Amino acid sequence: MKLYSKPGACSTAVHIVLQWAGGPFEVEILDGPAMKAPAFLAINPAGAVPALIDGDFVLTQNAAIMGYIADTHPQAALGGDGSPRQRAEAVRWLAFVNSDVHPAFKPIFSPARYIGSDSQHDAVKTAARTMVRGLMETADKRLAGNDWLAGFRSFADPYFYMTVRWAQGTRVDMAGLDHVAAFKARMDADAGVQEALKAEGLE
Repeated sequence: MKLYSKPGACSTAVHIVLQWAGGPFEVEILDGPAMKAPAFLAINPAGAVPALIDGDFVLTQNAAIMGYIADTHPQAALGGDGSPRQRAEAVRWLAFVNSDVHPAFKPIFSPARYIGSDSQHDAVKTAARTMVRGLMETADKRLAGNDWLAGFRSFADPYFYMTVRWAQGTRVDMAGLDHVAAFKARMDADAGVQEALKAEGLE
């Protein structure tokens, strides 16, 4: 398998999942211009990461890639123990991150997409930070009785980990979210996480 990733993007979560899966893979690190260059556009015309190549199969979209890695490396149990219930729990929390948490950051990263007036950008960012904080509170409650979002280590956890890093980097109020902080500390200490971050220059 070959992953195309941009350091610190949601594709870094896929990189961590590949580390956890335990199979052979390679990673090509891209920057913004490389993602829009013809060579990569031939792989993903959207010019976005992640993209995964497995033989003659090209797959895009983070959630789809996570599931594919889990299904092709069942021994890693990243989608659960093989039961429909655990698979559903893993997908439920992956969907929470992919559909709720990740999009909530977009007004912080790119406020001009939402309002044209520069004078309103700070207000848009502030509102988005409040929304992210609420979602982090939901995750904190879930993690109060669980080390991992799904109740077991799954493909949802690296994705959530990246959003926690984004939150800290964009001045989202994370005060009092002790269970999220403990989760991040566990992830920070994980060998697979450390290897992925090192490879992407994110140590």
